[in-house]
Amino acid sequence: MADKEAGKTLTAKQPIKDFALQYAIYIVFVVLVLMIAIREPSFLSLNNFRNILSMSATRIIFAMGMGAILITGGVDLAAGRMVGLAAVLSASLLQTADYARRMYPDLPILPLIVPILIAMAACGLFGFLNGIFISKLQVPAFIGTLGTMVAVYGATSLYFDRPPYGAQPIGGLDRRFAALGTGYIGFDGVYSIPYIVIIAAVITVITYILFNKTTYGKNIYAIGGNAEAARVSGVNVGRTLVIVYTIAGILYGLGGALEAARTGGATNNYGNGYELDAIAACVVGGVSNLGGVGTVPGIVIGVLIFSVINYGLTFINMSPYWQQIVKGAIIVAAVALDIRKYLKKR
Repeated sequence: MADKEAGKTLTAKQPIKDFALQYAIYIVFVVLVLMIAIREPSFLSLNNFRNILSMSATRIIFAMGMGAILITGGVDLAAGRMVGLAAVLSASLLQTADYARRMYPDLPILPLIVPILIAMAACGLFGFLNGIFISKLQVPAFIGTLGTMVAVYGATSLYFDRPPYGAQPIGGLDRRFAALGTGYIGFDGVYSIPYIVIIAAVITVITYILFNKTTYGKNIYAIGGNAEAARVSGVNVGRTLVIVYTIAGILYGLGGALEAARTGGATNNYGNGYELDAIAACVVGGVSNLGGVGTVPGIVIGVLIFSVINYGLTFINMSPYWQQIVKGAIIVAAVALDIRKYLKKR
């Protein structure tokens, strides 16, 4: 009798345990927000929420590109340097006509979309090359993208160090461009939606559709699950990988241009370490480091968690060093949970 009662208790506890394991990262997010709010109740304000979304917007765009790569079982170490390239390119082509240190003094005022498209195309080209290295030349993703990372940084630095001013931060941005990063739709600064958040939301919806409603999405999950099995079932693995890395590059380009607009300038060191932030956000959001698993909502939550850490813990005056410890603990916990879920399914 006692054994039966114990069995029933274990059976009743199992769904709770499974739920906690499956949605642990969402639970962590809610707990984190509540802990900060208890320490500083004013944290739960529309203005802070808006600031967090603005900070997260470009990171979400980067993470969407990185997420697709991780789902295929790859990695992209060049992402951060591509962000820097896009920021420098777009900013240098969108300076006001009367700025004293204008990189191109005789350049006419360009339509806003043109420099952004140039930045996206440049990063898309490097993404395409990554795809070729990995799929056609069989270079491991870690090594291939590491080489691209170094090359892109070198190219960005050469462009940034052009005469007559050389290696000076690019400022004096066109008001249209700056407004894209800091402007908003609404009646005032609080009850409003920043343009940059709207753009990130559109990219998120498009990515969700690609992941869940298209053959492209099915293919990337199949490749991440078992590339050889995907190839046998008719998936063109090489072509799919080239497309994945190219799209990721385009997203880095868009995000980099928006980041320059949001911060009001650019240097060749922009984007340094962003690839690690994007990878961490994806892993924390449930994208498996083993490939084949991951969702768009999870990626968004992963980015928001790190934005809450950066903004919220600074808001309560926590030491930056402690913030790094919290970040590291969350990353390790997320990977541990990911591995447990994977083993549970085997």
